[in-house]
Amino acid sequence: MYAPKTRNLRTFKTTAMGSAVAFALSGLAGNAMAQNAPMLEEVIVTAAKREQTLQEVPIAVSVVSGQQIEQAQVLDIKDLQTLVPSLRVTQLQSSANTNFIIRGFGNGANNAGIEPSVGVFIDGVYRSRVGSALADLPNVERIEVLRGPQSTLFGKNASAGVINVVTAAPDLDEFSGSIGGTVGNYDQYIVKGDVTGPITDNMAFSLFGSTNQRDGYYDNDELGTEQNELDRWNARGQLLWLPTDRLQARLIFDAESVDEVCCGVANLVDGPTGDAVRALGGNLESNAPFAYSGFYDFDPTNEIDTSGISLQVDYDWDDITLTSITAYRTLDQEQLGDVDFTSARLVDPQAGNFSDTEIDTFTQEFRITGDTDNYTWMVGAFYFTEEVEIDGAFTYGDQFRPYADALSGGGVTLLETLGGFAPGTFFAAGQGNPSELSTQDDDTLSLFAQGDWYINDEWTLTLGVNYTEVEKDVSVELVTTDVFSSLPLDVLLGPFLPPEQIDAFKALQFLPPFVNLPNGVEEDSSDDDELTYTARLAWDATANMNVYAGVSTGFKASSWNLSRDSKPFAEDFAALEDAGLLVNNLVPGTRFANPEESIVYEIGLKAEYDTVAFNLAVFAQEIQDFQSNVFSGTGFNLANAGKQSVDGVEFDINWRPIDGLNLAFAATYLDAEYDEFEGALGVNGPEDLSGQTPAGIPEFASNTSATYNFDLFGGYAYVRAEHVYESDVQAVDNVPEDIASREINMFNASLGLAFNNGLEFNLWGRNLNEDEYLFSAFPAVAQAGSFSGYPSQPRTYGLTMKYAF
Repeated sequence: MYAPKTRNLRTFKTTAMGSAVAFALSGLAGNAMAQNAPMLEEVIVTAAKREQTLQEVPIAVSVVSGQQIEQAQVLDIKDLQTLVPSLRVTQLQSSANTNFIIRGFGNGANNAGIEPSVGVFIDGVYRSRVGSALADLPNVERIEVLRGPQSTLFGKNASAGVINVVTAAPDLDEFSGSIGGTVGNYDQYIVKGDVTGPITDNMAFSLFGSTNQRDGYYDNDELGTEQNELDRWNARGQLLWLPTDRLQARLIFDAESVDEVCCGVANLVDGPTGDAVRALGGNLESNAPFAYSGFYDFDPTNEIDTSGISLQVDYDWDDITLTSITAYRTLDQEQLGDVDFTSARLVDPQAGNFSDTEIDTFTQEFRITGDTDNYTWMVGAFYFTEEVEIDGAFTYGDQFRPYADALSGGGVTLLETLGGFAPGTFFAAGQGNPSELSTQDDDTLSLFAQGDWYINDEWTLTLGVNYTEVEKDVSVELVTTDVFSSLPLDVLLGPFLPPEQIDAFKALQFLPPFVNLPNGVEEDSSDDDELTYTARLAWDATANMNVYAGVSTGFKASSWNLSRDSKPFAEDFAALEDAGLLVNNLVPGTRFANPEESIVYEIGLKAEYDTVAFNLAVFAQEIQDFQSNVFSGTGFNLANAGKQSVDGVEFDINWRPIDGLNLAFAATYLDAEYDEFEGALGVNGPEDLSGQTPAGIPEFASNTSATYNFDLFGGYAYVRAEHVYESDVQAVDNVPEDIASREINMFNASLGLAFNNGLEFNLWGRNLNEDEYLFSAFPAVAQAGSFSGYPSQPRTYGLTMKYAF
């Protein structure tokens, strides 16, 4: 009979490496250079919901150790992309609007009706929106990035991948803790501290708190202020209780707050609207992607408050373990932005582009895991319920009227006169959408199971299945007071002007009347279900090499457009007209995007020897009905992209040639294509992108690092250097490549020293060569022919000091 691998972890060493696999160092003070011969160290992961060595897990998973996070100054999940080439994180117009992409797939920002394609789990709890997963994390043991669709191990189906964060549990044996601080450029300072220890023989606690503040690196030349600052704090408390040898309970409470001026936008192309802005006395930093300055009549605000409580209970019966994870979380995101990104008062500074998003989430997961001589298995159920409410507004500032008049050559005023409207009727200050209210109720149930059959000492067959059912009910209600946008211009101007001149007036109809939902005609709910699966065969070719091949599928339910760009489908127009619900200037759009389904075929190899380890994965992955969310210049258009596919290769190697020296290289090659994408939103309207390469997906990305550890002054020291590279790529689909492309060529470094008395120092720098690139780009708001973008962060550096006791 064959011993199950959960009980008989093999003795060969396995590493986590700096990208596809993250290297685990020997530890800080007191652990320096314990071995005379160069050896790689074993890393235990729980990517398969049980403890295994990384070598044993036949899954494409990147592991970043807690110590590497400290050495590389990865302050939050956004910075992980510098260590994992297959992961890309894009910061957009606010602190909470951040998008995770794995292997070129992923969305979920800028519209609360879209769940992320990449699932984020922190200590087993699903974080449904990125805004609740950005804070400084305490005592991280490791972060696992699972690449490709995940469904049979995580109850919450993730169509592109999973980021699994594991933090340290309270210590039952002794009291310990740390206090530390960081000082850096842009007047950054970080203060954090933690303590853990026993309360009784079977109960322990831990407490953590931190604050992170930094001045902005983007100047508002109009007001003399700064943007892209940091101002956040978080706190976390835990209780661990082991009343018997079989029962364990872990209670976690956390609270986080962000209150920041973010995020600065660069002018990429100063188009024909720029002169109109300047004629009003406004200004903009013209055609300057990396000026890191601009002109705004008011600064944007971002306030994020999130908190949660979770309880994990584990009970063991000999060969069976029952796990229950119960969690409740709240998220409140409030933001206000000067979305014209000029100093002209085109947007009302009080409610110009206001949004207050409140999300309450409850999750319950049950898992039963077990093993016999030849099998290990897991069955589980996952329940997710969420309430989303978005209260927003978009209204004009007191200079939008003269701006529109200038663009139309005085046509706005003339039309008022000819139409018999009172002077100042069109585009008056405060007109627009003074009220925008959207809601969504989501109820999700997943049943999942996975098992490993150890056929013999060399072969293991893994089979898994997941059934997911998702029900959503939505509403979108807008109040529109923009008189000009409601005019039937074809009727009013048709007898006097040619169509092309009428189209110029139509370009000013930014906020036409809206058809609310529900309305008795259109669908205002969705009910999706899907069966997904995993099948994989693994072969232990030798004691040091593992080969696997498999197929996995994933699923993401329908996503709803909860914005002012939510419009009826073309096929619903006849019924809306029959019901008397059609309004002037209503054009077809989308209310929702159908579910997306993903599948990946993958062959992988993992090999590890005393001083070198390498991993290789070759895959073909595709997403059917990919949910595309593209900014059009006035709002976001949600649609299904048909089919997107990517063929790729991931490779990483970690080599320890001499004691103390660790060399790591990880690379990803992606060949992506829109197999089918008709109706994609281009510069001049809908386009057919079928057969083209999707924007934002670099063909080649790599991470190269060298770390040298040595004894110094009776303590432990290290020097680390890192290079991050991404090949040139068009930034977004609807901005031409010659206007917005991105190539990353960045160097990071750190120098550390730790003494046996617990005192540690880390001198670090990120983007030391001041590499400049664009995170993303978009057509400028209400400025046809102009384009804007988000520039990368400049060079940052600092000194971190920590005392551990």
